[in-house]
Amino acid sequence: MRLPRVSGTVVTVLLLAQTCLLLFLVSRQGPWYPAGGKERVHVLVLSSWRSGSSFVGQVFSQHPDVFYLMEPAWHVWAALSQGSAPALHMAVRDLVRSVFLCDMDVFDAYLPWRRNLSDLFQWAVSRALCSPPACSAFSRGAISSEAVCKPLCARRPFSLAQEACRSYSHVVLKEVRFFNLQVLYPLLNDPALNLRIVHLVRDPRAVLRSREQTAKALARDNGIVLGTNGTWVEADPRLRVVSEVCRSHVRIAEAALHKPPPFLQGRYLLVRFEDLAREPLREIRALYAFTGLSLTPQLEFWIHNITHGSGPGARREAFKTTSRDAHNVSQAWRHALPFSKIRRVQELCAGALQLLGYRPVYSEDEQRDLNLDLVLPRGPSSFRWASPTDAHSKP
Repeated sequence: MRLPRVSGTVVTVLLLAQTCLLLFLVSRQGPWYPAGGKERVHVLVLSSWRSGSSFVGQVFSQHPDVFYLMEPAWHVWAALSQGSAPALHMAVRDLVRSVFLCDMDVFDAYLPWRRNLSDLFQWAVSRALCSPPACSAFSRGAISSEAVCKPLCARRPFSLAQEACRSYSHVVLKEVRFFNLQVLYPLLNDPALNLRIVHLVRDPRAVLRSREQTAKALARDNGIVLGTNGTWVEADPRLRVVSEVCRSHVRIAEAALHKPPPFLQGRYLLVRFEDLAREPLREIRALYAFTGLSLTPQLEFWIHNITHGSGPGARREAFKTTSRDAHNVSQAWRHALPFSKIRRVQELCAGALQLLGYRPVYSEDEQRDLNLDLVLPRGPSSFRWASPTDAHSKP
């Protein structure tokens, strides 16, 4: 018997209806509570590549009350690399929501059926995956080491990630794959989540210098940002990716700080990497207070050591959190980049520099003069809001 044909449009409509019904049913769930009985806190560290987000991620990961994952949506982009960043926003958001709720079955679409903890992207930077109940390489209150964790915990069953997640009061995810704030509004309105957003930014000139050191590692992501239908982009002489990153920071910050929706009040914090580099303990205390955490003496000692090392760190350590001179790292671009390139970044990112509080330089002498402070004071009187038109009118 021949079955009646169903058009692709009808199938699409049915799938959308099914998705909407599922989201409605899920949205009626109440919040999850960990063992202590308090409502679980969810924190999204929202940033871009080469902006100090690995360091901020470790600031959360090493806290004994935190379950942390670094860029779980890496798996979405790896599996769907022919898509564009806007087209993948919903898939990324849905994965992030599931992980916040400790539902690790969401990875079924992206990971092999038989899997271990080590199948997760950058799994060993998560202290929670190196500690009980996931693994016993470190106690829950210890400072973990990726090098020690990897050989001891790599073959632990993947299911332990969900068990571990549910045992913590805070779930923190670091992501670099959101390019506007509006896509996160459903999560902020979700009664099952208690979401805080930490928006980490960095001087675009420093971002460019760091990106140039890691160009090969960013090639696939560059292609997705630029919408090249799967073509990797290593060389970017027109600085198109940096320009898009700057525009995204302006979009996010303006949405949060310039007439924010009521549900965002008190749930968004803008953090500049340069402020963290100058006053790490003060800034991290404020970061912890915003997310309902406290700074322990052990963490204070670790933070001091990790930010007061010697030099900016080796190139091979670009994606690792190692002991470095944090202030030196934040200023390294001023000696490493030619002024012609700095001038071009300033043209492309004029709106971001103005909005986020970074002073332009107008000569090579100003660029090299480290006595000239290029990080403007924070506060409502320190910035003039850039309009969306201004931010997008630059070449």
